[in-house]
Amino acid sequence: MSLYALPIVFALFTWWFSTGAILYLDGLPRRTFRWSLAGATVLLGVAFYGLAVSSRDASVSGAFIAFTCGLTAWGWHEISFLMGYVTGPRKSLCPSDISGWKRFLFAVQTILYHELAILVSAAVIVALTWGGPNQLGSGIFFLLWGMRASAKLNLFLGVRNLSEQFLPDSLAYLKSFMVKKPMNPLFPVSITVATVIAVLFAQRAIADVASPFEATAYTFLATLMALAVLEHWFMVLPLPAEALWKWGLRTHEVQQPTDQTSPARPSTPFSPRTAAALPGSRLRTQPALSTYGASPPVE
Repeated sequence: MSLYALPIVFALFTWWFSTGAILYLDGLPRRTFRWSLAGATVLLGVAFYGLAVSSRDASVSGAFIAFTCGLTAWGWHEISFLMGYVTGPRKSLCPSDISGWKRFLFAVQTILYHELAILVSAAVIVALTWGGPNQLGSGIFFLLWGMRASAKLNLFLGVRNLSEQFLPDSLAYLKSFMVKKPMNPLFPVSITVATVIAVLFAQRAIADVASPFEATAYTFLATLMALAVLEHWFMVLPLPAEALWKWGLRTHEVQQPTDQTSPARPSTPFSPRTAAALPGSRLRTQPALSTYGASPPVE
């Protein structure tokens, strides 16, 4: 039983703690962002090394290392996006007179550099782990990428909960590309596909022919996919998802002191994670949000 319990508990804790830690760091004064990103970049380098080494280790410990490194590599992209360092060329509100594919194109422009950075990291991870018997790290990274893309599309098409409290004020313009409504046609497809994949992972984990490594690896994948499904449900159900990370959001609830390069955060917070669910001294100040209409992480 511990063969399954340990990966489940470890995945739950790292998902919860890493999300809260990123939210906490993102709510600190803007002058701390460079140090947060520098620390995250060091961890990214360690994660790449760990992925390369663990890819040759098809053991239970190798699965734990690969999972941790894959999640850590993804965390760099969360931090660099939420802090505004790697977002996109468009940093302004969605024009009120556009719709359809043009609105979608404008939305893509707000996250283009972020998506390209993820693509580069994915290529590096594939190159580092190519041919290894332990591909869990790659699987974790691609799973997070796919489910985050699904979350972004659902926020764009319309969901009940936009999780604005996870979105920093420097990226408030992203709200203008989100729509608040009970549900959209993509949501049932996203939930169904993700749930089926989670069940298939779970079946592989408990299969009689599964080795201890395979049981651990597929348990990690099934647990993370189940959490992604839960995050999707948070977008349409009347549940206070922010309560899970109340400790991480404390820094968002307090007015931060201003400096000469950026505005202060508002005392009322604007969600990750998926968030993804965004630093910002180079982002220009945005106008009020009253023009958003119907109006996050979400990342």
